Amino acid sequence: MMSEEKYWEGKQYAFFSHKDCEYFPCHKTNDPENFNCLFCYCPLYALGDQCGGNFRYTKEGIKDCSKCGLPHKRDNFGYITGKYNEIMEIAKKNRRNPDKE
Repeated sequence: MMSEEKYWEGKQYAFFSHKDCEYFPCHKTNDPENFNCLFCYCPLYALGDQCGGNFRYTKEGIKDCSKCGLPHKRDNFGYITGKYNEIMEIAKKNRRNPDKE
């Protein structure tokens, strides 16, 4: 069975690898050629324990994503952008309403 091509496969906007960055790669990887820097600061962080990545919470309650490579894998662009509606809902809940201040 042939797999259906993802709409973003092969598109320049879906992958960027900044190999000249002084932190490259910022996470351990066995596949530096497919290390995606596009989501350098993970947009899924706000989803807390619903992000789908490999994270832990420190004893201080801070989310530690140092062992997570989810946003840096070339094939995960669709997963990340597929979560934008959830991120938008969090942003709506946290939005300040200047009329009520």
